[in-house]
Amino acid sequence: MRIMSVDYGDSRTGLAISDKSEILASPLVTVYEKDFDRCVEAVAENAEKNGAELIVVGDPINMNGTRGPRSEKCRLFADKLREKTGLEVVMWDERSTTVSAISIMNENNKRGKKRKDALDQAAAAIILESYLAYRKNQGK
Repeated sequence: MRIMSVDYGDSRTGLAISDKSEILASPLVTVYEKDFDRCVEAVAENAEKNGAELIVVGDPINMNGTRGPRSEKCRLFADKLREKTGLEVVMWDERSTTVSAISIMNENNKRGKKRKDALDQAAAAIILESYLAYRKNQGK
């Protein structure tokens, strides 16, 4: 099954996609859209274009395990995406994914505009890798 992940942001939203065998998570694209509804539309279009059968949306839970306004906005995004696509949309804990993505960018000496372009996609890929590992461990 092809699974797409979403690292939702107010200005930039990173997407990643798995292969059909659910082994590889590859950065896909960054959606540059500040309007909430247009961003939902763009992500839905990417899901259809790339044959996604399930979507994972990163849930920015606070480090102490509570849910703040950001988490609630991502949940609303997931609900709208589910409505728009008709696909199953799963929320997935994304704590520290941006920190991990920044670390990867630093290791690869990625700077400037290329860094911004890749950062959100890398975060989405990390979210997806975590979810794929979970599915593998659950025998799905």
